[in-house]
Amino acid sequence: MLNIGCHLSTKKGLYVMAQAAASIGARAIQFFTRNPRGGHAREVNEKDLSAFQGFDKEHGITHLLAYAPYTLEPASAETSQQDFARMVIAEDLARMESLPGQGYLLRPGSAKEQTSEAAIANLVDTLNQTITPTQHTTLLLATMPGSGTQICSTFEEIASVLEGVKQSDHVGICFDASAVWAAGYDIVNDLPDVLKQLDSTVGLSRVKAVHLNDCKEACGAKADRHARIGEGAIGFDALAALMNDPAFAGVPFYLEEPSAELEIYGQDIARFTEAYKG
Repeated sequence: MLNIGCHLSTKKGLYVMAQAAASIGARAIQFFTRNPRGGHAREVNEKDLSAFQGFDKEHGITHLLAYAPYTLEPASAETSQQDFARMVIAEDLARMESLPGQGYLLRPGSAKEQTSEAAIANLVDTLNQTITPTQHTTLLLATMPGSGTQICSTFEEIASVLEGVKQSDHVGICFDASAVWAAGYDIVNDLPDVLKQLDSTVGLSRVKAVHLNDCKEACGAKADRHARIGEGAIGFDALAALMNDPAFAGVPFYLEEPSAELEIYGQDIARFTEAYKG
């Protein structure tokens, strides 16, 4: 069965978010844990949580991906930024225990005024200080396009991070089609070779989620600007081929489209569902 969904808002609570997902046939939901620019997370509403947990089972919503604020810098050399990132990650992982068995998505960050090797070492240290052996949530590192001094735009860098994490069974990656394309991996013309490279470095078993995103930029442009599905440089056919590749069998897919309305997400979920060959 195809587990596909999209990014939705929790502004009106988890239960309302789940209702929106069900209305468009989504079986997977991505959402921000708090304001995407950081800040305090709202207190867990037990009544809302209970209503959500009953509704999601009834409507086949099986996969949740909580997205950390994208302003976090877990690889920073600055102590204040490291401390803030670790505090937020630890808080979010603790809160995710109320939704056991799900994923938590984190952007690796940037090197800025340090080497990429030093930044990777800082990221590994952050993960080792925040991931616990008893947690039920899998932390996923997002693949990055390589803009500026971003780290983890190559499979080799991602692999080096994963190799340094002590609780290896609690960490994986989210394969972002747009970001991987922007980083220079040609998933349109050379998907088998890209997946071979991914398997030989990171390992296909470490892919726990896929962002099924189109990109406005050319391959290798180092700029991850999302396009409406089918209107970008990757295109619907290539994304459908990626979705149907055996390498991603059973993995949940999430759509992130620019200014996407619920109706648009519903249309594209239907398009991919029709193209699914599983």
